[in-house]
Amino acid sequence: MTPPPTGPHRFDFAWDERYRRAARLVGVTPAKAWIEVDDTSLTVRFGWWRLTSPIDNVVDAEVTGPYGFAKTAGPPHLSLADRGITFATNGRAGLCVSFREPVPGIDPTKIIRHPGATITAADPEGLARALGRPIR
Repeated sequence: MTPPPTGPHRFDFAWDERYRRAARLVGVTPAKAWIEVDDTSLTVRFGWWRLTSPIDNVVDAEVTGPYGFAKTAGPPHLSLADRGITFATNGRAGLCVSFREPVPGIDPTKIIRHPGATITAADPEGLARALGRPIR
């Protein structure tokens, strides 16, 4: 495992216009959607939604895609198959991050916990490097 760079690193989402329109309906805009990695944690903000995990809870990172518009546009999406969460701003590609211990993100009660998150960062490879994970 490569150690992550020191200091905070902020990553933007890669926005497709169709996704931008769908996200705006639920309060997600480029100004309210970002990813931040610092020395100890990963934070994803997506409008009203937020996911935070300690860096050492991240066990894997894989570039994935493409994604279907109906299954990913708008608010974060919950996978009924594995409880993963998707923060999508395009259907092309993103980084799928796996967690050792599932983390909350989709509901304010924090009852639902996610074993993984798909994040359509503008620089998925850079995000994986910041997390200190090799890219698969």
